[in-house]
Amino acid sequence: MKKKSSNKLWGGRFSEGAHPLLEEYTASVHFDCRLAPYDIRGSIAHAKMLHKIGLLSSREKNALVRGLKEIEREIEKGTFRFDPSLEDVHMNVEARLTEKVGEAGKKLHTARSRNDQVALDFRMYVKEQIEQVTAHLHALQQTLLGLAERNREVIFPGYTHLQQAQPVLLAHHILAYVCMFERDKERLRDAYRRTDVMPLGSGALAGTSIPIDREFVAKELGFSRISDNSMDAVSDRDFAIEYLSALTLIGVHLSRLAEELVLWSSSEFGFIEIGDAFCTGSSMLPQKKNPDIAELARGKTGRLLGSLVSLVTTMKGLPLSYNRDMQEDKLPVFESTDIVKATLEVFAAMMETVKVKEESLARAMKGGYLQAVDLAEYLVKKGLPFRESHNVVGKLVAYAIEKRKGLDALTGEELRQFSPLFAEDALRLTDPAASVRSKTSYGGTSPGSVAAQIRSWENRLSRKR
Repeated sequence: MKKKSSNKLWGGRFSEGAHPLLEEYTASVHFDCRLAPYDIRGSIAHAKMLHKIGLLSSREKNALVRGLKEIEREIEKGTFRFDPSLEDVHMNVEARLTEKVGEAGKKLHTARSRNDQVALDFRMYVKEQIEQVTAHLHALQQTLLGLAERNREVIFPGYTHLQQAQPVLLAHHILAYVCMFERDKERLRDAYRRTDVMPLGSGALAGTSIPIDREFVAKELGFSRISDNSMDAVSDRDFAIEYLSALTLIGVHLSRLAEELVLWSSSEFGFIEIGDAFCTGSSMLPQKKNPDIAELARGKTGRLLGSLVSLVTTMKGLPLSYNRDMQEDKLPVFESTDIVKATLEVFAAMMETVKVKEESLARAMKGGYLQAVDLAEYLVKKGLPFRESHNVVGKLVAYAIEKRKGLDALTGEELRQFSPLFAEDALRLTDPAASVRSKTSYGGTSPGSVAAQIRSWENRLSRKR
């Protein structure tokens, strides 16, 4: 008895249809349908190339291009029906195209495989997302720069080990995040360079005997170069891992900022207030104003890290060239992209609402020991080796703690009990403003240095993304 043949587009080799469980387990169209716009653009370029080398007539090429654009409109309107039994976005588009244009649709897959097709679509997606994420980073940097500018004279207790360390300008602290996000943009730009490689024309793994014009397709799709090795082209996901790594670092930087927002807005710190529109309340506690966006950003960073580890783990043991494991490459990238773009967007809006409580900051620094290193450096300038001056001021701080005094409450006579090198002018160093003004080294927190940093960032952010 003759077995029922497969109705798959690849079904010529098979003598019976796919089991429903296989169809359900292997289908990816429920998530890779996101690649449809890129798949259509790639197919249009491929059709034009096939016409250029004489494998499609003008009529066939025009029919294919018209049909693909119609399918694109159907997808945009939400009227296109993705069929899970056709496995993926590529087969769905091709099947619908063949319904529309007939025999010409069956010619479109000439000289290509789903292996190089998905590599193309995925690279096009990542290239576009790199540009969008970079734009979101740029917008957040501009918001932070504005916050720094509005608070450029506010003095803030700088911390190490979450213990008060030295006075800094709040603007200086904020600009540290502007620097972090600039590195994130640089990483994305660098990753873009290696993503911008056109793999189509590699076939399943070995290339093709058909005299295709890969340079033509690359130019049509805006790629700067074509892949050098067909096996590497279809099996490479380094670009996706690099992109995920960059997204994860963005998440880490957002999480660090989020942690500070949570701390600073607490009643224990009371340094800032976040606008009501970006906080939530409690279902039980009427007094609560919770910084939920910042907390969620911290939590979502774990998902970013998980996505990165997931893809690296998927790729680590795969032999060349393409393996079906690589179908699992897209979900981590899609999810991480969505998380980072949404978080950057909401942070840019939220940071606009942050109000700084200067009185709380002043109270936090009063009666403390943030100027200890200023006193040590004063002694260094008087000729005392730093290790000795460090020891002297350490004993001075221990004395102040015992007397329950801040450094700003000590007298010149008390200072000279620990070193005769202390003159009356040393007392001015216990003022946080004087401490900040003294940090004139390049990149330091002095008002002049911070003003120069702000001007530099204003120029940089006005020129480019």
